[in-house]
Amino acid sequence: KIECAAPDAKKVFLAGTFNDWSESDAPMKRGKDGNWIASLNLPEGHYEYKFLIDGKWCCRPGCGDSPHTGCSDCVTNSFGTMNRVLEVE
Repeated sequence: KIECAAPDAKKVFLAGTFNDWSESDAPMKRGKDGNWIASLNLPEGHYEYKFLIDGKWCCRPGCGDSPHTGCSDCVTNSFGTMNRVLEVE
């Protein structure tokens, strides 16, 4: 399960290496607490992902998308911004 804290968002999608960075294949569902949730059933492996919040890419709400922000579980991507990392064992 992946969560995204974006209580003011109208739409949130999950995009990553598991769905070829599709901007529409994985809509997240808004929970009662305002957090958005997606459940994935993935085989073992290393995955990178981001959120698409109201049409804007975001590594983690409230955390900058620069490599110097110090967010845990993030790596720099080829665009010079950050991706979240998910290890499935």
